[in-house]
Amino acid sequence: MELENVGRTTVQWLHAIGVRDRERLAELGAAEAFRRVRDRSFRANLVLLYALEGALRDTAWRDLDDSTKADLRKAVGVH
Repeated sequence: MELENVGRTTVQWLHAIGVRDRERLAELGAAEAFRRVRDRSFRANLVLLYALEGALRDTAWRDLDDSTKADLRKAVGVH
């Protein structure tokens, strides 16, 4: 799986939750995929959340605006 922001470890985590392609990631959305990874006790942090959203937008996670990041944090219950 080749996605912006997504390295080998993240791919392994995504495979563990049943995400094997961009389409499945898009179906779940970044927040739900993040929650599922976090719930599997992987070392998920906010950078992962932003990276997944960036991957869906085909942009670097650092380029996400503050509003988008705040919405993502709210969606996963982190403030």
